[in-house]
Amino acid sequence: MYGYDQSAYGGQQQGYGAPSQPPGQGYAGQQGQQLYPEQTQAQAAPAAAPPAPPSLTDALRAYTSGALSTEEFHDTFLSSKIYCPRGETPGFLALHTTQQPVIPLFTSLKELRRYAGKESRYFTVTGGEVLDLLPTGYGFALDMEGDHRLVLDAQAVEEMVDYTMRRMYG
Repeated sequence: MYGYDQSAYGGQQQGYGAPSQPPGQGYAGQQGQQLYPEQTQAQAAPAAAPPAPPSLTDALRAYTSGALSTEEFHDTFLSSKIYCPRGETPGFLALHTTQQPVIPLFTSLKELRRYAGKESRYFTVTGGEVLDLLPTGYGFALDMEGDHRLVLDAQAVEEMVDYTMRRMYG
């Protein structure tokens, strides 16, 4: 008979032209047989997942209270989603009522709506994109109406950008 030996897969042989298997049965005609036992072992004992990084809101609270280092906050900020109020034209909205212009940024839609109202328009970017897109000479205010707001002037933003570049490119 033409075919191949499947003895490694349950000790049964099946050749070309053999009758087809009934529905629900495996390759060797055995219902529910696991043909690759190493998959079962790997699935049965999954490795413990690393802890999830803190949300930006939690990181901001911890940073402003002194429980989180600048580097840890920076790392969380870079990868977090940032909510930005949106105007009629593309780009960040700037506040010029401060000594230096600042861009209002928010850690959540809830925080943005607290500041700008329920029907406010917005866009989202990551913190890394904020640092990349923020115009020179502008600072930002994170969660302006929140209990744990953070205001960084233009010099502090430049320092964040420099720190990011050193970490990324050495």
